[in-house]
Amino acid sequence: MALPIITAEQRLAEARGVKGVLVGGWGLGKTSQLWTLDPATTLFVDIEAGDLPVKSWPGDSIRPRTWEDCRDIAVLIGGANPALRENQPFSQWHFEAAQLRYGDPAVFAQYQTLFVDSITVAGRLCLQWCKGQPQAFSEKTGKPDTRGAYGLLGQEMVSWLTQLQHVRGKHVWFVGILEERVDEFGRRNHALQIDGSKTGLELPGIVDEVITLADVPAAEGPAYRAFVCQTANPWGYPAKDRSGRLDMVEPPDLGQLMRKLGAPEAAAPTPPTLH
Repeated sequence: MALPIITAEQRLAEARGVKGVLVGGWGLGKTSQLWTLDPATTLFVDIEAGDLPVKSWPGDSIRPRTWEDCRDIAVLIGGANPALRENQPFSQWHFEAAQLRYGDPAVFAQYQTLFVDSITVAGRLCLQWCKGQPQAFSEKTGKPDTRGAYGLLGQEMVSWLTQLQHVRGKHVWFVGILEERVDEFGRRNHALQIDGSKTGLELPGIVDEVITLADVPAAEGPAYRAFVCQTANPWGYPAKDRSGRLDMVEPPDLGQLMRKLGAPEAAAPTPPTLH
């Protein structure tokens, strides 16, 4: 059977979700961006167990504790990948097995946005799982093989991210910790804090948007908190805007940012007053 041709009219009418990464240092309010999102249509994927800033946020959440949980959630939300063989993650076999464990995946249909906090902790869960797999041990000696474990880590993380990236009708935001590094020449740079190098290198090519939440220096007066959205920024923060709609610096409001990217208007709850 020939592959169907998708007309321009059909393509433009399709629901297309934004896939992005939101990174920032400790305590800048990454998780608190949930307050800018519609709780009726947002699912908080709380991998980090760091929900204190959003304890009274009135939306739903799910709390994966293992790497297997993370993979099962991804296949239930994204469906089976027909290109994969039986017994492979995200295959039809995996989809049916996850259904037996969790029930009907239709429960996820009501959510338009997935807020995954955080990709840093997901990487740690994945590495812990990888260290117990056959690839993490030498075939000759049976001793742990660090290179094998990290090689598997890269494959697993990229497959997981790609599975969620292909959920066309939903917005997916991965939250991550930004760390400052100093190279051998004393130069400072910023990068996503995550185990292994493969995920960090390939992630910008998987998602549409890379946004850094940072204290941006002002021309006059104190620094102010903002989203840095363009690659060519003077502070060297990781950023990327595939849409071409964002300015270099945007207000630190994820809901407003998504509307600028073309997402439908959505009501956000009022955050609690700080005393």
